[in-house]
Amino acid sequence: MDRLAIYRRQLGDLARHSRLRTLVPRAGVDFSSNDYIGLAGCHRLADAVRSALDAGVPTGAAGSRLLRGHCEAQAAFETKAARFFGAETALGFGGGYVANFAVITTLPQHGDLLLMDELSHASTHEGARAGRAEMQRFRHGDVGHAADLIASWRRAGHTGAVWIAIESLYSMDGDLAPLDELATLADEHGFLIVDEAHATGVHGPEGRGLAHRLEGRENVLTLHTLGKALGGSGALVCAAACLTEFMINRCRPFIFATAPSPLMAAAGSEALDILRDEPWRRDQLRSHVEIFGAELARRLPRLSTSGSQIVPLIVGPDAETMELAARIQGRGFDVRGIRPPTVPEGTSRLRVSLTLNASREDVVRLAETLEELWPDL
Repeated sequence: MDRLAIYRRQLGDLARHSRLRTLVPRAGVDFSSNDYIGLAGCHRLADAVRSALDAGVPTGAAGSRLLRGHCEAQAAFETKAARFFGAETALGFGGGYVANFAVITTLPQHGDLLLMDELSHASTHEGARAGRAEMQRFRHGDVGHAADLIASWRRAGHTGAVWIAIESLYSMDGDLAPLDELATLADEHGFLIVDEAHATGVHGPEGRGLAHRLEGRENVLTLHTLGKALGGSGALVCAAACLTEFMINRCRPFIFATAPSPLMAAAGSEALDILRDEPWRRDQLRSHVEIFGAELARRLPRLSTSGSQIVPLIVGPDAETMELAARIQGRGFDVRGIRPPTVPEGTSRLRVSLTLNASREDVVRLAETLEELWPDL
């Protein structure tokens, strides 16, 4: 009996459809990471972690937060982060995926409606499947469709809260959510959950995110990841104290998981200071975005750009996308192809991520390379 036959068969199917994924080492100029403002290799973060170690902060938490894993460094960081982002409280998790999953599976209750943008992160979809609330999806960025779904749900006699889950900046499309309109809808019907993963550190005053104006409302929760622009790992859920207290008591991904490394609290705290001290990082990233947009408009006007640091270049077929990505990588640029199920069928793309790990000259050279290689497709 070949116990592995079913797995080999499925892997073979993925390969035949140009969807087999492998782990590829880092190589070339960084146009694929989420280290948007270059903090992952920043000496200030390294010095902060080194100082924490010298002060006796342990490498690991060695337990869940409710046992012995609740350390002073993490508590102090959460207090500082809540002030920085303008929220009443902040609660730390080991990563953005688990933080999203934790919120979705804990807070929306039986009888509630979880209404998600169809392009929301995979962790939101997984949380919806595992959660208590009824789930529906609205067309990407379409507030009118969201309102229609809520109205239909209410007409069916439902009286529970509506939880609207979105990203402020979408990770594969680079476009922005209509935050104000969705907040108005949430004020009428329930709560708004905003995943700021790709906006934290980049957008808003001092990098506080695109939803900074909404922070502090009792019906708004924001998620800020530490592993993208902030250069470390982990995530924060910022919310009203009542909601974070409820999560401490009822959230299984929080209760039963080992707490994040206390060293990441030290790194996160320093990252917040850097956001205040070094606005030039955001200015330089904006310059990269403007330069790349202008170069593409001049060289490949049929391609549209997002206006953010995430620029999706739609190719379409899977095989052609990966072939083009390989050719660009061969020129020294780390640009990755993105295929379904990460993106919808027929929309395989190059996801160009603009970061400070690339120079202005690198940005221009990438546009030149795209101009040269794109027609051959």
